[in-house]
Amino acid sequence: QVQLVESGGGLVQPGGSLRLSCAVSGSIFSSYAMAWYRQALGKQRELVAAISSGGGTIRYTDSVKGRFTISRDNAKNTVYLQMNSLKPEDTAVYYCNLGTRMGPFVRPGDYWGQGTQVTVSS
Repeated sequence: QVQLVESGGGLVQPGGSLRLSCAVSGSIFSSYAMAWYRQALGKQRELVAAISSGGGTIRYTDSVKGRFTISRDNAKNTVYLQMNSLKPEDTAVYYCNLGTRMGPFVRPGDYWGQGTQVTVSS
């Protein structure tokens, strides 16, 4: 059974940094694209960043370009989201997603983690 476990969330001041990790159980990790989504209170879940299975194709939503970096380590079955220059509007629950479809429009796959809270506040 596939399981995704996120970690690394927390409370940080504006301008600070956090690194999220998502560890995936099972041997299928390296075959699939991965993504990070986020959902702020009262808002729809939105794509933050996506990375192809080999890491050669990466997409970011415009609001995080230049501040966030998605990466993956297929040997460790883990995907990361390095978040720098955090803003209060980045506050949300962040979810990792396995099986992301990297077409002209990025679509989520079928597997989700439980989410990790990121709060940016002074």
